[in-house]
Amino acid sequence: MTDWLRTIAFRAFFYTASVPILLLVPFVALAGQPVMIRYAHLWARVHRWAMRAILGIESRVEGTVPQGQFLYAAKHQAMYETVELQLILGGPAMVLKRELMRIPIWGWATRLYGSIVVDRDASSKALRQLMRDGAAAKASGRSVIVYPEGTRVVPGAQPPLRSGFAGLYKALDLPVVPIATDSGRLLPKKGAKHPGVVTFRIGAPIPAGLPRREAEQQVWEAINALER
Repeated sequence: MTDWLRTIAFRAFFYTASVPILLLVPFVALAGQPVMIRYAHLWARVHRWAMRAILGIESRVEGTVPQGQFLYAAKHQAMYETVELQLILGGPAMVLKRELMRIPIWGWATRLYGSIVVDRDASSKALRQLMRDGAAAKASGRSVIVYPEGTRVVPGAQPPLRSGFAGLYKALDLPVVPIATDSGRLLPKKGAKHPGVVTFRIGAPIPAGLPRREAEQQVWEAINALER
């Protein structure tokens, strides 16, 4: 019962607090993308505070965030990591599914932030656009983060990587930093959230230019490290 009360209180606070932040986006956007990125991180810090203060959930980072430009590949079990990793990693351009872009205002805001849209029913045309958008993010000096399983999965699930990862890996020609997480243990898609510590295990960089199967295997093993 306590977990349900916390969950309801978190939703009431966070979504209410998000409304005025989103409504100010058109005005913030006039200042350009660097300001938009800092503004988005303000929203992420509100999320972090509410997670800690209301739900009793915080993060533990194992390993070191490397310095430089990378393609980050992360396990995806909850919304939590899509927000928290933006703060931990310093704001990489994020690959998001197209459906999220249809959310009023929020979808437009993520575009301004520099997010990259991916179509999960990836046609060759959509994949080429993904490569172009990723290359543009790299040219701007930003790292890129992708959730290579394509969607959130339940704890214990270890699906194969989607084809978009291999395309980005080849097109960006950047080392890959894999990230494992166990967020789904505390933050199930349905039901009450539970207090505790979410672990992010940052793996050693995987060199650019490896054969596709070798790169995919190394990333798959690393992002699933906490599943074992």
